[in-house]
Parts: sequence; structure tokens; C-alpha cells
Amino acid sequence: MLSRYLLPQRSTLIGLALLLFISIGLQLVNPQIIRFFIDTAQSDKPLELLMYAALIFIGFSLVGQVINVIATYVSENLAWRTTNKLRGDLAEHCLRLDMSFHKSNTSGSLIERVDGDVNALANFFSSFIIHLAGNLILMIGIIVLLFRENIWIGAGMLLFVVFAIFIIQWIRKFAAPVWQQWRGVNAEFYGFIGEHLEGTEDTRANGASGFVMRRFYSLLRRMLPLRRKAFLGFASMWITTIIIFALGNAMAFAISAVLWKSGSITLGTVYLIFFYTELLAKPIEKIRTQIEDLQKADASLQRIKELFALQPKVLDGRGESLPDGPLAVHIDNLTFGYDEQPTLSNLDIQLKPGEVLGLLGRTGSGKTTIGRLLLRFYDPQQGSVKLSGVDIRDCRLSEVRDKVAIVTQNIEIIQGSVRDNLTFYNEEIHDEKIVEVLSDLGLSSWYEALPEGLDTRLDSGGGSLSAGEAQLLAFARVFLNNPGLVILDEASSRLDPITEHRLEKAIDKLLRERTCVIIAHRLATIQRADRIVILEQGRMVESGGRAELASDPTSRFSRMLAAGLEEVTV
Repeated sequence: MLSRYLLPQRSTLIGLALLLFISIGLQLVNPQIIRFFIDTAQSDKPLELLMYAALIFIGFSLVGQVINVIATYVSENLAWRTTNKLRGDLAEHCLRLDMSFHKSNTSGSLIERVDGDVNALANFFSSFIIHLAGNLILMIGIIVLLFRENIWIGAGMLLFVVFAIFIIQWIRKFAAPVWQQWRGVNAEFYGFIGEHLEGTEDTRANGASGFVMRRFYSLLRRMLPLRRKAFLGFASMWITTIIIFALGNAMAFAISAVLWKSGSITLGTVYLIFFYTELLAKPIEKIRTQIEDLQKADASLQRIKELFALQPKVLDGRGESLPDGPLAVHIDNLTFGYDEQPTLSNLDIQLKPGEVLGLLGRTGSGKTTIGRLLLRFYDPQQGSVKLSGVDIRDCRLSEVRDKVAIVTQNIEIIQGSVRDNLTFYNEEIHDEKIVEVLSDLGLSSWYEALPEGLDTRLDSGGGSLSAGEAQLLAFARVFLNNPGLVILDEASSRLDPITEHRLEKAIDKLLRERTCVIIAHRLATIQRADRIVILEQGRMVESGGRAELASDPTSRFSRMLAAGLEEVTV
């Protein structure tokens, strides 16, 4: 983690290290000035020396405060740069993971892992190594100066430091596992909250509020003991350091009193020893708090490491290109299952460039799965999916997603402008093209009514849009990318009859020079199909030209037409 995210910021690290070393130097020099001031005040030396010492002390103190402010700014800036880079890498990694991963993880738990765990590393990235090294150097410097003053006081303080660090590390060993458990249950809690906030409407409609609240309180009951244990670990370290500091001060006072009474040191040196002993408590306290941050970071680092260790099963191919224009489709002897039970078995479908395929079948027959395989959300266990003769496993995922597009009945509207929702931030798509596609889809009047045109903001979830408008915008997204293969998965199921009729006319125009797969439950949506494939329990039970099957009274398709598709919708 440090080599990947912190070392690229080496110039900032070097600057921060220099600031900290200057600060350490000033902290070590100031007590020497005070000792000089005290010893001079007890002597008959000129008063000017006291004034010079006071001015130097004030100057050094002011410079030290300015350096501390600058160091704080630099370290916080460093923290945000490094953690934002890590957030970006985690988000990109999650987007590359298979759909099975996203099916098994809620959006809330992923947000907690991508943002919450990374936030716990902010201090670790910004200053942990430098501050730890700086505080160790400060401790060593203090002990060396104390040895220089007197071997007994130096030995006593060295014993104090070693004992303090040993005790803190011993306590940390018991506290670290609790923080890891806390981070895990915290992610589960936020995943639960995110999931049920998204489904508030369904929860209320089905009278499940009581169940949700019982689950909410059960998670809190799991979180409280872990939080209590984690806090006790923190409190035990805090209390232990206070006791150790008190013992250290008592030891310093006792040794200083004996040495001063014997005449081995001056009163100024007594103050110097006391000041250094107090100063010694600061780096130990800093190390303690940094160790707390580390034990929190331990849990987050482990969870981040586990997330990075997950590898997608669907990987980029060697880089074969797909041709422009309508694509031929060949699903060759394909078998696929989400688990051990196959969803599709021995499937063989061929589609010429520019043809329209109508996929029919009961719910669960595998129609939507075919769309996911064409987009390469999954790879088949047997067989292959070829587009214009190219196995899509040999293509880069970006190439497949550029040439294949899907419109489903569930439309995602992001919080942003109309332009952002249609182009997904692709700056190569010009406004004139957007307006042209909206016009083709019959959305001219809707566009003209927008108060700020394409810059008009849309709410997340599309609350400001009707179901029909959202569906038409989804069509606009697809055709702006100009794919060679379009998959319509129940794409018009949410539309009212008038809007659906308008959309049907637009699709006739937009599907020219494109291959299309229409996944449908209703016959009305496949009137433009050239070929029909009927699935049942993952197997193809009928295939052929639409006109040919419709004219054959023995075909399933013909019986569906006669029965009004009753067999399909059961």
C-alpha cells in the first residue's frame, strides 16, 4: 500500500519530513534556552543576556507554531491525494468484478468498503511513517541529551521509554482483532441501511416496516458489544499511558532532587530535566494514538486487501476487433449456469447481420441470460458466443460493450444533467447528435420544455420523469453510442399504449443497419422480428422465420398467436 500510493508523493513526503525535523530541532533547543535563562538569572551576569534569551525563545516558539501549521496542511493534503487514489482504484476494481459479486454485495456495504475503510487509512497514509519516525527521533534526541546531562537521569528515562512502549504494544495485541470485527459488522449495517432505504416504497407497501426495524435493532445489538470492547482497548491504552507518565515524572523528580542536593546539577538543569521528561510524554502519546490509528487501519487494510484479492472471472481478451455496422450473432453449442444447475443447455442460435431475433419463453427460461452473455457479463461453461465470426472472449470488454448495447425495463437515472444521463460523460457525443436522437424518439416537445435544455438537472432515480420518458431516454443512450447489436429486454413493458406506439415507430427507424435481439413476453413487441426462438427450461424448443412459423399450424409460435400468447405468460 505504501509503495503504491505513498511513494509517488515522495517530493511531498520529503518536504513534510524536513518540516518535522525542523520542528523536532526547535523542541529540543527551547529547553536549553530556558535553562540558560534560569542559570543566568541566578548569576550576576548582565540583564541584556536574559532579554536576548527571552527574545530567542519567543522567536523559536513562533517559528515552531508556523511550521506545525504548514506540516498539518501538507499532511492533510497528502492524505486526501493518496486516499482518493485508493478510492478510485477500489471503485474501478469493483466495476471490473463479475455480476455475481455485485449480486451478493449490497450497494451500502460496497460504499462502506470503498469509502469507510479508506477513510480509516487517511492518517495512516498522511503521516504515520513520518510521524512515527519523527517521534522516535525526538525520543532518542531527548534521551541522548539527558545522558549528556547525567548518566543516571538518562538511564532512568531510557528505562521509562522502553517500559512504556512495551506495555502499549502488549495492549494493542488484544485490541486489534476487535477493530477488524467492528469494521466488518459496520459494513454489514450500512449495507442493510442502504438496501432498505432504496426499497422504502416496497417495504411500506408490504407492511414490512416492523421486520426491517427488528433487523435494524438486532444489528445494533451485535455492534454495541464490539464497540464497547474496541473502546475498552482504547481506554486501557489511554489510562496506561497516564499512569506511565505519572511514574516517569515521579522518577525524574526523585533523581533530579538527589542530584541537585548533591550539587551535581544546577537549578536550570533541574528544570531542563523536568521539561524533557514532560516533552518525552508527547512522542509516547503520539505513538500511542498512531498505534490506535494503526489498529483501526489494520482492519481496513485487511478488508481492502481481501477486496483487491478478488479477481474477475470475465477477463479482457487478447484484443480482437469487432467490425462496424450490424453484427452477425452465433451462439454455438452453449451451456451456462449461475451455479451447478445449468440455466441454458446446448443452445445454438444464428443471426445474420441486420436481422431481428425474437426470444420467447416463460419466466426463468433463460431469455435474459442470453442478453447477459452477449454483453459478456458472464462467460459460458461450454460453447461460445461469436459476433461476426469473432469469439467475444478474444475481445476486450470495452470493445464488446461499445458494439453491443441493451435496454431493460429497469432504467437507472443518475443525478446530473440530461446530457450526462444520455452520454455518460462521453465528450465525443455532440449536442446536435443528442437533439437529433431525441427528435427521432419523439421527445422534441419534452426537450423544448426543459428549462435549461441539456443542462437541466435530473434527480437520482428519475423522480422528475414519467416511466415512459425514462424508458425513451434509455433508448436514446443506446442509439447515441451507435452499436452494431441492440438487445431489448422487455424494454417497452413500462410504457403506456400511446408512448409505446410512438416508440415502435421510432425503433423501426433506429434499428436500420443494426442487428437486434428482442426479449419479450408479449407478441406485440416482436412484430418486427425476422426470426423466432422459443426457449423452455434453458433449451431451444423451436426456431425459425417468423412468417414461416406463423403459417405453420403445428408450430408452438402459431399456437401462441392463436392463444394470444397465453402459454408464454403463464
